[in-house]
Amino acid sequence: MQTAAMACAVCGVKIEGNFSQTYFDRLAPEDQKFLEEYLLAGFSIKTLERRSTLGYAAIRSKLDRLIANYETMIKMDAQKKAVLEQLRTDQITVAEAREKLERLSGD
Repeated sequence: MQTAAMACAVCGVKIEGNFSQTYFDRLAPEDQKFLEEYLLAGFSIKTLERRSTLGYAAIRSKLDRLIANYETMIKMDAQKKAVLEQLRTDQITVAEAREKLERLSGD
C-alpha cells in the first residue's frame, strides 16, 4: 500500500500524490528516536547504555519489542496484499475483501 496524502499538523498544508512509506516511517516517533540513537551508538547496546539513562535490560527489551512490531507490520502487509490479489483475480467479492481487511486492521 502507498500513502496517498500527507498533511502538516501545524500549518494545515496538504499534499496529495503517491508517496513511498517504509516500515520505519510507520513506527511511533519515540521508537524512531530510539532507533536513531541506537544507530548513532554504532548499533552497540553498551554504547547506548552509556549515552542514555536506560540499562542494558531495558534497551534489549525495547529492541526486542521493536523487532516484533516490525515483523508484525511485514506480516500484516503481506496478508493485506494477498487479500487484494484474491480480489483482483475474482477469488473473493468486494464485501469479502472489505471484511478481511477490516479484520486484519482490527476495525
